[in-house]
Amino acid sequence: MRTLLALLAALAAGALPGAAAAETKCSVDKFLEFPVTMVGLRPMVPATIDGHEVRFIADSGAFYSSISPGTAAELGLKLQSAPPGLIVRGIGGEANMSIAIPKDFGLGPSILHHVQFLVGGSEVGGNAGLLGQNVLGLDDVEYDLANAAIRLLKPHNCPHTILAYWAADKPISQLDIETPSEARYHTAGTVLLNGVKIRAVFDTGAPVSMLTSAAAARAGVKPDSPGVTSAGFSSGLGRHTARTWIGPFQSLKIGDEEIRKIHLRFGDLGDVDFDMLLGADFFLSHRIYVSNAQHKMYFTYNGGRVFDLSVRPQETHVAEPQTIANAAPTATPAPAAPDAAKPPEAKPADGPEPVTAADYSLRGNARAARLDFVSALADLTRACELAPDNADYRYQRALVLLRTGRRPMAMADLERALTLKPDHADALLLRANLRLRGGDRAAARADLDTADRVLAAPSDKRLELGHAYEAVGDLDAAIPQYDRWIAAHPDDSRMPNALNGRCWARALAGHDLAGAISDCDRALKLRPHTAAYLGSRGLARLRNGDLDKAMADYQAALAIEPKLAWSLYGRGIIEQKQGLAAQAKTDIAAAVALEPDLPERARKIGLAGAPD
Repeated sequence: MRTLLALLAALAAGALPGAAAAETKCSVDKFLEFPVTMVGLRPMVPATIDGHEVRFIADSGAFYSSISPGTAAELGLKLQSAPPGLIVRGIGGEANMSIAIPKDFGLGPSILHHVQFLVGGSEVGGNAGLLGQNVLGLDDVEYDLANAAIRLLKPHNCPHTILAYWAADKPISQLDIETPSEARYHTAGTVLLNGVKIRAVFDTGAPVSMLTSAAAARAGVKPDSPGVTSAGFSSGLGRHTARTWIGPFQSLKIGDEEIRKIHLRFGDLGDVDFDMLLGADFFLSHRIYVSNAQHKMYFTYNGGRVFDLSVRPQETHVAEPQTIANAAPTATPAPAAPDAAKPPEAKPADGPEPVTAADYSLRGNARAARLDFVSALADLTRACELAPDNADYRYQRALVLLRTGRRPMAMADLERALTLKPDHADALLLRANLRLRGGDRAAARADLDTADRVLAAPSDKRLELGHAYEAVGDLDAAIPQYDRWIAAHPDDSRMPNALNGRCWARALAGHDLAGAISDCDRALKLRPHTAAYLGSRGLARLRNGDLDKAMADYQAALAIEPKLAWSLYGRGIIEQKQGLAAQAKTDIAAAVALEPDLPERARKIGLAGAPD
């Protein structure tokens, strides 16, 4: 197998003509730097595949680079069989892999030829795939996400040198890490959680940091412990999802740095060989140098919240007091403990000042990921001023404006972005969403139709488009979107969501009810005991005339989530048919209290038995 490692090793050798064998002074040469655009908590790096511009998630938790099945299909890449038995495991289970070999792969300033990629797993956020350790672990690597960069570095004669070259008078923390072979080509080391040793993997591909339930339990915290709250589900490589919780811990010690009195996310992550993932949230709050030669990691704290505790990432952030201490001997005091009444302030990360519009865009997105929206808007506004005809910068600023409650200004940016680039699919989908919220279904539908025309058939955005068509009430347009996405993404962790979406659309439309029930059966097999999926199957069974099974689904759904309006309403209809007038009246009244327009919506779809 011709590996990307060998090709990049040649690139590295060619980039270092001045390195002399006789040199004795420690030096570090940079041979490749990736600009990083933070899309929420996903670090995206630009690349090209056979001349097509694409983005990869920089994923230090992936042992090898990969392309998603949807992107492979969209780019017309031919797939080959992977070596027998090659199955990649991660959060969400496992995924079978194929091999794709594009003719040209552009990375930074270089074009590499006939590079092999794994093909399989989930696709997130419109990325082409994952840039893994066969690139990021080529030699030493610096993760400077707060300054929107990842740098590949080559040290010379530095066996004992502290390599955090940027630190100046900042406290520097160190952590011994496993050798690449010991870590199975990841970055991993032992940390202390409530004084208990656990194995942590440093994973930029994981948006948020997370413990396994077993590790949390060893540290004294379980789902039923005091102060623990449910945090929904998390997904990863495979098609399964993991239930998660957030719980209180006294201390997490990572090398010389100790984070005290914190809350951490934990979950049932399946058959994994680690106890904790330290994700992109940790990387954004630190500047990190990974020395694979020394088997050490050096890092400094940027300030701000260390761990993102959103139940829905990027939306609702928990104000979490986190005390950062550095135990390494230093004359410089450690960062002060933040005020417990408010989230710690994200300090400006040390780095060069932006010059170009692209520089300002990169830093602005990084600052938005750190929740520093004031600075993010200033940077993105400067990017728009320097490049007034760039649609992407307008779209990026619109996202931050929305997060700060300035919808009219965000809509103005989207209008400008779509004037500049009418086929900007992300802007079309976002504007459709805003138009729908404003009650303009016709305009929203027009945006969705344009997006439908410009997207490739296997595009990952088909799933979002299916949900959007369903929201505007066009079920006949929604179902084909789910069909296309499901066909192109067989091992994606969002498969249960897609199957439920198609089940629900078919049930509402009254079309192919047997197919709807089959979809919900598959969704529930992948994610059992999910109230929404049981409610969807209940509606399909109600419309199919199977009242007993529909009632069983509604009862199960409402036992999990008592305020599901459609399930209450459907149960009320069945109770009416069974002559249980009092129960029916109670359930229907409860449903209408939650969603007053539900009876009218039910009548519009011809739901038999809907009360007048």
